[in-house]
Amino acid sequence: MKLTAENYIPQAVIKELKKKAITAWIIGFSVVFVWVFAIVLAPVAAANNLENLSNPIYSFFSYLCHQIPERSFHIENHSFAVCARCFGVYFGLFAGFIIYPFLRSIEETEPLPRFWLFLSLVPISIDWLLGVFDIWENTFVSRFSTGMILGIACAVFIIPATVELAQLLSGKNTVKKAV
Repeated sequence: MKLTAENYIPQAVIKELKKKAITAWIIGFSVVFVWVFAIVLAPVAAANNLENLSNPIYSFFSYLCHQIPERSFHIENHSFAVCARCFGVYFGLFAGFIIYPFLRSIEETEPLPRFWLFLSLVPISIDWLLGVFDIWENTFVSRFSTGMILGIACAVFIIPATVELAQLLSGKNTVKKAV
């Protein structure tokens, strides 16, 4: 099928858009890496008597998570800066950023149907509700794994949005594949 001239996209524009997409992915990946690293750094610093480092991290994450020690992973008797469920979400986001380029092209800005994002909320909701109603006692594994499912799903939606934002801010339109 022949394409008309108005559908032509110069190769220089395609290269520039791909470069912006990779840059956006690297920045997003770096932010998520630092976030997960800080969660694990807090107990490591506390175990090494570096309260000047660990206390601000614990304080920061206290605004985002209940930090109940019985529901958190530990390093040398010091709990992570967030609970197992929150850590699952953040670690899932990190894992999602790692695996995304193997599943989809980074410069692809068309998101998946939102149905998949809402579907990823089902396991974490069931795990939480079963615990709330004392039907089943959720565990570290159930909290972490259901959180990780949600985190991976979030990455699949955050990356295309970030890439599209980076492309729009650069002043170039996103490349739509001609059919």
